[in-house]
Amino acid sequence: MRHIYGDFAYGDVPRAKCWWDQTCDAVERPALDGDHTCDVAIIGGGFTGLSAALHLAQAGVKVTVLESRYVGWGASGRNGGFCCLGGGRLGDQALDRKFGRADRLVFRKAELAAVNLVDTLTKRHNIEIDRHSDGETELAHRPKDMSVLRGRVQQIKENYGLDAKLIEKDALAEHGLNGDFYGALTIPAGFALNPRKYVTGLADAAEKAGVVIYHDSTAQKISKTPNGHHIHLLNGSLSAEKLLIATNGYSSEDLSDWVGGRYMPAQSSVIVTRPLTDDEIDAAGWFSDQMVYDTRNLLHYFRLMPDRRMLFGMRGGLLTGSTAEKRAISNVRRDFEAFFPAWNHVETPFGWSGMVCIARNKMPFVGPVPNEKGTFASLCYHGNGVAMGTYCGALAASVILGKNDDEPYSASMKMPLSRFELGRLRRALLPLAYLGYGLADR
Repeated sequence: MRHIYGDFAYGDVPRAKCWWDQTCDAVERPALDGDHTCDVAIIGGGFTGLSAALHLAQAGVKVTVLESRYVGWGASGRNGGFCCLGGGRLGDQALDRKFGRADRLVFRKAELAAVNLVDTLTKRHNIEIDRHSDGETELAHRPKDMSVLRGRVQQIKENYGLDAKLIEKDALAEHGLNGDFYGALTIPAGFALNPRKYVTGLADAAEKAGVVIYHDSTAQKISKTPNGHHIHLLNGSLSAEKLLIATNGYSSEDLSDWVGGRYMPAQSSVIVTRPLTDDEIDAAGWFSDQMVYDTRNLLHYFRLMPDRRMLFGMRGGLLTGSTAEKRAISNVRRDFEAFFPAWNHVETPFGWSGMVCIARNKMPFVGPVPNEKGTFASLCYHGNGVAMGTYCGALAASVILGKNDDEPYSASMKMPLSRFELGRLRRALLPLAYLGYGLADR
C-alpha cells in the first residue's frame, strides 16, 4: 500500500496512549482466509463502513467488511468524540455561489440529519457512549470573532431552524466557561460521546444484522471482473458485485486509481488528563460539560468528560516520526496550560494522534466513483466524521440500493472529488496552508 505519510503514521505508536482504549475492550475477529463472495464489499471498518454495512444488511444485502487492523483502530476509534454539525469547509456564501441557496439548505439539513442519526442508532441499538453536552459551544478567541458569532445566530436559524444562544464575555464564568475568551455561541444540536464505545457498538449492531467483519484483512489489489470486483488479500480473496471504499484519512494511493490524489490526510492530536478534583475544577472555574472549540482555523477542541477528565485537542502536526509525534503532543500540552493555567500541575498521561481527511473542494463526497461501474466511495469529513461519517455511510447504502430519495443529499456532496496539486507530494501544500491559517488566527 502506498501512503503519502511515512510508515510511522500508519503504525501503532501514534495511538499507543489513546485514552479510549482504556474504556472499551477490543473485540477479536479473524482475518479473511480463503476465497469468499458477497453482494457488497466494504473496505474500511470505521463509522462510514460500519454504518453502510448495517443499513445494507437491514435491507437484506449480504455484506462483508474488510478492516486492515481492527474496528476502532483508525480515526473512528481515536477522535475527540464530538458528534456535531459540520463535515464541509465551505461557508454559506461559497455554497450559494457554487450550488445555489436551495442546495446549501439541503446540505445543512444533512448536517442536522447526521447528528440525529447517531442519536437514533445509539438508542435503537442500546450503545452506551458516555454521552454529555447539550449541543456545541464555540468560543471567541478575539473580540472581532464575537461579532462574527453574533451574525451567525440568524444564519443558524436559517440553515437549521435552531435558536442559537449567545453568551457574553462577562457571563462565561457563570456558565462554567471561565477563560481568556470574548464570548461564546451555543448551538443546540449535537452531543459528546466516547468514540471507541460508539464504533464498537456500531460493529456489534452490524454483525447482529448479518454483516461479516474481518480484521487484519488489508485489500492488496482490486480487479474488475464481469460480475463486479475481485479483491485480493494476503491469504485469500473476496468477490463482490459492488464495492464501497470507506477508508477516509487512512486511504492508500494505489487502492483505487480514482481515489489516489483526491484526499488529504491531516493530523490532529489529543491529550487527556487524570480525573480532576473538585478543588482543581473550582480553581480553573471550568465546570461546564459542554463540548467546545474556539474560533481559530487551526482550532482547539476540548471538553470536561463525565469522569472529570479533560480532553484537549488541536490541529497542526505536519511531520511524522517519533520525534515529530513527541513534539506534537508537547505542543498540545503547551496550549492546554495556556488555556488552563490553574491546571499546569495536572498530569496528562494519555496523548495520541490520528488523521482527519480534507478534500480539495472542501466538501465531503459520497456516491459512485466516476467511470468505475459498481464502485462507490465516501470520505473527506474535515474533522467531523462522527456524525457526517455515520450519515454518509447510510447515504452510501441508499445510493448502492438505488433508493436515495428520502435522505438529504446535496449536489455539493455528489460532486466528484478534485485532485490536489502535486499528487503524492501534496503534503507539501500543508505548511503553506497552515501558515496562512495561523496568520489569519492572530
